Order: sequence, then C-alpha cells, then structure tokens
Amino acid sequence: MIPAAVTFGVSLFGILLLFVMKKIEVSRGSLIGGSARDSADLFALRVKWVFLVIEWYLSRLPDFLFLLSRHAVRAGALYLARAARYAEAQAYHLADFVSHKRNFERRETKSNYLKKVSEHKNGNGNGDGPVATV
Repeated sequence: MIPAAVTFGVSLFGILLLFVMKKIEVSRGSLIGGSARDSADLFALRVKWVFLVIEWYLSRLPDFLFLLSRHAVRAGALYLARAARYAEAQAYHLADFVSHKRNFERRETKSNYLKKVSEHKNGNGNGDGPVATV
C-alpha cells in the first residue's frame, strides 16, 4: 500500500512539474533545456523502438519454443534409436560369444545306432538298420 502511494505521489509531482515548466516556457517564449531536450526526445524514441522490437520477439517466442522443443524431441528420438541399434548389435555379439555354435564342428558320431539310422536315411545303407513294423 505504501509503495503504491509513494509512486502515485511522485507521479503527481512530476506531472505538476511538467505543467509548471510548460507555463514558464510559454511566458518566456523559449524552450527550457534546448538541445538537451532534443537529445532526450531522440533517446526516448530509441527506447520506444527497442521496446517494440522486444515485444515483437516476445510475441513469436511461443512459436520458437514449440519449434525448438519439436527439434529437441526429434533429436532425442534419433539418439535413442541409434543407441537401441547399437545395443541390439552388441546383444548379438554377446549371444554369438557365449553360444557353443561359434566353435561348432560337425564330427562323426560314436553311436552305432545313430550311424545305422543315418545310413538308412541317406539311402546308402544295406537294409540292416532298424525297421519300423506296424
């Protein structure tokens, strides 16, 4: 409450001061401050232009943040896909490493029964192999 009252009082005093300055200028017929007043007006116009530019950029900020977040999500998804592909390849390498099939060598069986079955299946057996009867 007190800061608002102080601000109001200072503003009211400033407005009254401007009216007094205007009355003095009209009575004397010349401007108070001359060139300093012109440069202050130019500075005020530049500040106004800066605020307009800032307002323009801030009005486009939501669109920019949307595009930025969309590209960030896309980049994150691509990174995760690349990491998943790498993990998949490493999983296959690990499976091949621990599998017995990587050093698998086919050798002749030691079982006579399996030898006879194999010969019978390949058709080069002499018929002495097991015969299924129904």
